[in-house]
Amino acid sequence: MNFDEKYGGGRALILGASGGIGAALVRRLQPVMQVETLSRSTGGLDLTDEASIAAAVQSLTPGYRLIFDATGALEIDGRGPEKTIAAIDPAAMAAQFALNATGPALLLKHLVPLLADGGPALFATLSARVGSIGDNRAGGWIAYRAAKAALNQIVRTAAIEVSRKRPEAVVVALHPGTVESDLTRKYLGRHPSVPAAEAAENLANAMARLTPAHTGGFFDWRGDVVPW
Repeated sequence: MNFDEKYGGGRALILGASGGIGAALVRRLQPVMQVETLSRSTGGLDLTDEASIAAAVQSLTPGYRLIFDATGALEIDGRGPEKTIAAIDPAAMAAQFALNATGPALLLKHLVPLLADGGPALFATLSARVGSIGDNRAGGWIAYRAAKAALNQIVRTAAIEVSRKRPEAVVVALHPGTVESDLTRKYLGRHPSVPAAEAAENLANAMARLTPAHTGGFFDWRGDVVPW
């Protein structure tokens, strides 16, 4: 079953819809789903402020087949990823955790109750392969890696709780691959990358294959398991 067959006609909520991947997902889903969006630029959504999240979701109604969190950042306040532990800055590290780990945790807190009861229901959040402890062979990027590793644990733990009340729901972390954008271009190096539209299609295909047996997992854009 492809994505359109599985989720077509349902409601979707995209968080971070003004970003590269979020906007591409909106365009991909709009022909087949009723898409609603929230972002910092259009709805004042601030993942570092729980009151902002609560206010942003106050008008939303339950019944979403898909809630996709496309928020997050590699650079925050002009601070890029550090290359060595000697460059660790506690304020920059705290900012990474606030946006890339605590923020998605708060989204889970406020939005899981809005997932549809019965039938396919998916909460997916963007993680990153560099958050994998087992796949870390290069070092560096300590704060960003650690924040994404924390996000993966949050997803895993939340999925266990969600499954007790909503056995058909799926909660996962997804690695979209290296996606071309203004923010990532200077970090691409020799890594193969794809345009945002292609990344959105890849993610849709990966999500179509997810079942409740996959809940709490960490998968890449091909649907392959990423090691913790």
